[in-house]
Amino acid sequence: MSRMLFLSFATLIALGVGTAATLFPAALLESKGVAPTAATCLWMREVGVMLLAMGVIFVRVRPQPDSPTVRALMAGNLLIQLGLLGVEVAGYANGVITLLSGILPNAILHVVLALGFGWLWIAPPAPQR
Repeated sequence: MSRMLFLSFATLIALGVGTAATLFPAALLESKGVAPTAATCLWMREVGVMLLAMGVIFVRVRPQPDSPTVRALMAGNLLIQLGLLGVEVAGYANGVITLLSGILPNAILHVVLALGFGWLWIAPPAPQR
């Protein structure tokens, strides 16, 4: 998969989830089995805003040629995906997230995104046309 195609996919995910987290934090929390409170909704909105910003960054980076900066962005996003996966699994293991259905789709998505960002970080540069 090309970087352009993968980052298009990542953009759609970031903008979609970011919009939902920003506008409907209680619904996202309830889908995980987490009781929405003023504090948890505030933090969910913060995550939503960060995801929206990442979506914008992905759109701007997609057409850029390979560079150390682009690869650093891929490495950073690999760390984000692995970190979020670990946090969600720990949250479920500790009973904070009470529904398996609240982490399973995210876990799969984090693994897929981590694989994509990891590959784009270490892959040999694409031949110049």
